[in-house]
Amino acid sequence: MSGQEAAEEATPSLSARSTARWRTFVRTETSSAVFLLAAVAAALVWANVGPHSYEAMWQARFTVGFDTRHLSLTVHEWINSGLMSLFFFVVGLEARRDFDMGELRDRRWLLLSTIAGLGSMIVPALIFVAVNAGRESVHGWGTAMSTDTAFALGVLAVFGSRLPASLRAFLLSVSVVDDLVALLVIAVFYSAEIRLPALVVAVCTLLAIALLRLAGVRRALYCAVLSVVVWVALHEAGVDPVVAGLAVGALVAAYPAPRGDLEQASRLFRLFREQPTPELHRSAVQGLDAAISPNERLEQRFLPWVSFGIVPLFALANAGIELSGSALADAFASPITLGIVFGCVVGKVIGTVGSMAAARLLSGGRLRPNVGWGSVTVGGAIAGSAFTVSLLIASLAFDGEELEEARIGILVTLLGAFLTSWAVTAVIGLLPDRRRARALLGDVDPLTDLAVPVDRRHDRIRGPESAVVTVVEYGDFECPYCGQAEPVVRDLLGQENDVRYVWRHLPLRDVHPRAQLAAEASEAAARQGRFWEMHDLLLERQDALAAPDLLRYAGEIGLDVERFRQDLRDHLGARRVAEDVDSADLSRVSGTPTFFINGRRHHGAYDIAALTRAVELARQRALTG
Repeated sequence: MSGQEAAEEATPSLSARSTARWRTFVRTETSSAVFLLAAVAAALVWANVGPHSYEAMWQARFTVGFDTRHLSLTVHEWINSGLMSLFFFVVGLEARRDFDMGELRDRRWLLLSTIAGLGSMIVPALIFVAVNAGRESVHGWGTAMSTDTAFALGVLAVFGSRLPASLRAFLLSVSVVDDLVALLVIAVFYSAEIRLPALVVAVCTLLAIALLRLAGVRRALYCAVLSVVVWVALHEAGVDPVVAGLAVGALVAAYPAPRGDLEQASRLFRLFREQPTPELHRSAVQGLDAAISPNERLEQRFLPWVSFGIVPLFALANAGIELSGSALADAFASPITLGIVFGCVVGKVIGTVGSMAAARLLSGGRLRPNVGWGSVTVGGAIAGSAFTVSLLIASLAFDGEELEEARIGILVTLLGAFLTSWAVTAVIGLLPDRRRARALLGDVDPLTDLAVPVDRRHDRIRGPESAVVTVVEYGDFECPYCGQAEPVVRDLLGQENDVRYVWRHLPLRDVHPRAQLAAEASEAAARQGRFWEMHDLLLERQDALAAPDLLRYAGEIGLDVERFRQDLRDHLGARRVAEDVDSADLSRVSGTPTFFINGRRHHGAYDIAALTRAVELARQRALTG
């Protein structure tokens, strides 16, 4: 390859950079909130410029079926009860992943999240009831209970640089409880008379889906058909069928990609590479799919459609309100609007902080949040943004002018939650460094993802023994991503004097045939006190890791080459490498590079900015402990 060709390959085109920027934008929570707000604005403009066309659009009827066996709903109902089932399906997937792999693995945190979620819903409902006491509108108490997860995560992303990453897990945990309880409220208090035979059909079909999952049946078609049966049965039972989405999503297990499945996928791909036939192509695709948990595959497939299609469409169909001076004046004098605004913006903070404080007090300190009380307060303020589920409940609880007043109240909570969150975050930012860190991070030891702790007598460690932060990397000397991460780690160690770095071997032999020998070569160098010199050289020259290359490198760094050759021939480093691989399996590591920072798995990018921020958060948490 010529120098010019290499430069052209290394420098992405303008269109490629634009595409990458667009994909980055689309994958952030901020962008989904932007789409949501854009849809709200469009609905308001449409409803005020052409109110008749707006109503006609959503009240048009759409029928599925034939003869007497058909389902006829308005477009508005298809969106609210049909498409929104997919929204709750994604919520169920995220809830299950958090339960299997996230913060909810600690069942104490599961209990505390349940308590906080209930508190953040009960207090707003009580405020709404107090404001509407003695009026018929009191039956709409459910509109003040729920948090809009998409908007809440969007607000969190805006303040993200000032808040701990664990606050996102806190918000998601509480939001999951919020959505579960909200759907239960819809099913019990805002559904029509329940017809038992159809409900039994729905429950039995859900059990069938669960049994298919337990039996390891991966065919999505079976579960999709059964999910439609659940939806129709719930609709016929008089229960809002959006419940089906959450229930089905919660049944889909999440787990890291097993190394055995990844190796099988590699074998199948190699067979296809040798003989590119349709049959081997199908086998390779199935092998790749099998290596990723169905939870992750389904969320990746549906999340973009939900975030950038279904939720904005829901907003467009439900947020259209005719705004006028008199209408706004009536709304802000209405107990419905005031009950929703005060219930969400004030009640969420009181309910979240108060319930968690009560749980800690009554449990003698055994139940404590994984974040500081400042973060809990910010989380409660952000949770005051009511939209999706609140609009859903409002459409069931109210009609006419009361529905318009409820919608105005729900829209106001978006602004109120943002301003309250900004104010609380600003106050925390004024605190001295140590108090601010404690307010944000708390004093609870976080979950540890690293199964085998760092041992200075065994591990390959670079950096001061007394370092506050320990970064562990499972790496492969032939892995190009490990090569890209190496300069980042060097920069991190160069600018931080209280960070130590640990390298653990994970040679991916199914895709990197020279990785095992390179790992053993580094251990042979370690036997002569030159591990890090060999480590750096191997990552710098990843395209040349054959045995003659390794012998040449041994000479370059001043090793006894004959002894090095004999150690390689006898595979003296193989046991040490195997121990690292076993520890990777215990920590459910299947790919490289995988980083752990003070025992917690680092998710996301491993550029210098991302790793520096993760290290800084780990340092702050360690100093507050």
